[in-house]
Formats: sequence, structure tokens, C-alpha cells
Amino acid sequence: MSTNLQPDRTQGDDQTVPPPPMLPAEPTRWARFKEQASFRNVSGLYIIAIMIAVFWYHEPHTFMTMLSWKLLLDQQAIAAIIAVTVCVPLSAGVIDLAVGTEVGLGTVVVAWLIADKSLSVPLAFALTLVAGAFVGVVITMLVTKARINSFIATLAMSSILLAVISWISGEPIPVAVNGFSTIANGELFGLVYPVYYAAGVSLFIWYALEHTSFGRRVYATGANPEAARLAGIRTSRVILGATITCGVLTGFAGIITASQLSTGDPTISSGFLLPAFAAAFLGSTQFKRGRFNVPGTLVAVALLAIGVEGLQLWGAPVWTPNMFDGVVLLLAVGFAQLQRSPTKRTAAIRRVLRSLRPRDRRAEA
Repeated sequence: MSTNLQPDRTQGDDQTVPPPPMLPAEPTRWARFKEQASFRNVSGLYIIAIMIAVFWYHEPHTFMTMLSWKLLLDQQAIAAIIAVTVCVPLSAGVIDLAVGTEVGLGTVVVAWLIADKSLSVPLAFALTLVAGAFVGVVITMLVTKARINSFIATLAMSSILLAVISWISGEPIPVAVNGFSTIANGELFGLVYPVYYAAGVSLFIWYALEHTSFGRRVYATGANPEAARLAGIRTSRVILGATITCGVLTGFAGIITASQLSTGDPTISSGFLLPAFAAAFLGSTQFKRGRFNVPGTLVAVALLAIGVEGLQLWGAPVWTPNMFDGVVLLLAVGFAQLQRSPTKRTAAIRRVLRSLRPRDRRAEA
């Protein structure tokens, strides 16, 4: 007795089993390297190299000195902190136009608490960070509870914070307490402390966004809040975490600024907003195209700093930094919009809906 293992076929059955679908071949290491090193992916690095070559050729005795690079790092440390910080609310879909005045508030509050209220430096430091967190809570309430567009809510909050700054003090508040200026003016291995603060803040935000569940929820909320809610993400809490993080870290940047100047200057708020947004949006076109990310933002900060510094050494007018930052912001937003294809915009939604299907099937069973 023989056993026929072949499937039964009725007479005249011409159907054949289709071959399994061919899986796409894995890209080679060289193909992956070419993609990662392409101009479209890391255009900022190529532009930086070109600018360095041009400025070095025209200003070899001033542009490429160790002193000029050290000063550039020292000057851009606070700008880097603010730029990488603003990536957090932007990734969650909140356009925080109050980020500049949040820094100004931190600068004035810490000086006021130390100089006028005679509080110790650590206590004033802590209360300033609490004030920044409170601003983040208020912004979240306006956006999630009052349903006000984040652009309008943060623009109004910026105006309110300017009024609060003027109410605290309309004039600079000098701080002559021993040890306060050391927070920002001390040096380690030839670099001032803010450079290390910027590195620490950047590492913290990079890890939080790229390697934690909070970061995944932030990106999902920013991609599509409704799909994130369908997946069970409490988007209001995500936005609260993003705005509090921004408020605390911008308050920290304000403390460093006050320490650098040994003064709480109420007029410095306007100088932080445009460079931070220009760097964040330009950074979203680097490495992870169409998504705000810390490495790309740091490259953008370097690009903006080198461009402005080189043009000034070249004898450009005093209005050059504002013009340069504005043009870069326009170009960065345009490139970011071009890179956000419909597939990328809906990828997060599809992943969320796909993750919901097994649960629905189990519920039906």
C-alpha cells in the first residue's frame, strides 16, 4: 500500500500554486554608506566644509586660528542648548514661539531672586527652573484644554512673559554674589562650562527622543495626534512633558546667560528665537529627513555660527546675522516640507493602526 503525498487534483484542474513573493534584496554596505553620505542627507556638513574653505582662503589669519574656534564654541553653547531644547515641543507638534522670552524670564528671575530677595544661589537656581516648568504647564493648558492653536497660544504667552519681565524689573539687575559668575565663566580643559552644559543637554534630549518610549510617543503625537490617541497614547500628557522639558531647559539657559553677564538683562529675549528655530528646522533636513533630531540641529547650529562669523570677519554689515538666520530659516522650512512625503507623513499612522489590529481580533474572539 503506497501513500500518495501529492495533493488531490480533480480532472481538468489547471491551477498551480504561485511562487512565493520575492523579498527585496538587502542593500549593500556601500549602498547604505552612499545614502547616508549623500548631499541630500547631510547637506549641512558639505556646506560647512565649503564655507570653511572659502573663509579660510579669504581670512587665513583670523578665521582658522585656535582662538577663533574657541570663541565660536563659547559663544554658541547657549544657542545650542536652546536649539536642541526647542526640538522637543516641535517634535510633539507644538510651535513654541515663547522660547526666547522663556530664556529671558529665567535670566531676570534668577538675578532678581539673588540680588533683590537675597536667596542663596542653589535655591534661586531651583526656583527659576520651577518657574520655567510652570510656563510649560500653562502652555499645555492653553493648547490641550482651551484648544488654542500652539502658534497663537505661545505667541500670546511670549507677550505675557515680556510683561512679567518688565514687571519684575525694567532695568538690568546686577548680581555680585561670589560663585554665581563661575557657573558660566569657569573653564575646564580650556573650554568654558557652557560648552559642557550644551553637550550634556544634547545627549539627554537625544537619548530621550531616540531611545525611550517617551520619545516615540512625542514623535507619534507630532505626526498625527488623532492616530496617537487611537493607539492609547495620552497626547495631553506627552505635550505636557514636552513643554515642561522646554520650560525647564530654557530656564536653565537663562541662568547661564545671567551668570555669563553677571546681570539679569530684561532686553535679551528677542535674540534667541530666530536662531533656535532656524537651527531646529534646518536640522530636520539632516540625517533623519523630515524629523526634528539633535545631531542635525547641532550641525545646523555650527553652520549658522560659521556662516555668520565668516561673513563678519569678511567685513559684512551689522545686520548680516539677522539676514543670514532669516534666509536659512526660510530655506530650511521649504526643504523640510519637500522631504515630508505623504508616505513618511502617514508611516506613523499605519504603524499605529497595524498595532491595534491584533487586539481587535482578540476582542472579537
